[in-house]
Amino acid sequence: MTVLYEFKDHDGFDGVMLGWQGAPYHLEFTHAQGHMAGRAPTEDNLLIFYVPDRRDWEAAVLRMQTAGFQSTRSFNPYWDRCGRTFEDPDGYRIVIQRDRCEL
Repeated sequence: MTVLYEFKDHDGFDGVMLGWQGAPYHLEFTHAQGHMAGRAPTEDNLLIFYVPDRRDWEAAVLRMQTAGFQSTRSFNPYWDRCGRTFEDPDGYRIVIQRDRCEL
């Protein structure tokens, strides 16, 4: 994914949109200025990216690590068998999951 658009102070919100150019969808993350976001409700609130190619998966994991994210054990052990779970400072988690993997 790449940064498609960023905005600052739009009605008191800052944000970034991530996605693939030309795709009919994107992810948008916003932050209200002066507002503290709460922690994720549970450890099983996940955003999961399936990356079936081993090299692409390894590159995605490396990008997360390079950005400063640490791997964490997943609440559901399934995600640890063929994927890697990362948690942000607010407790929200993403999984970089291999579609097919060697166990």
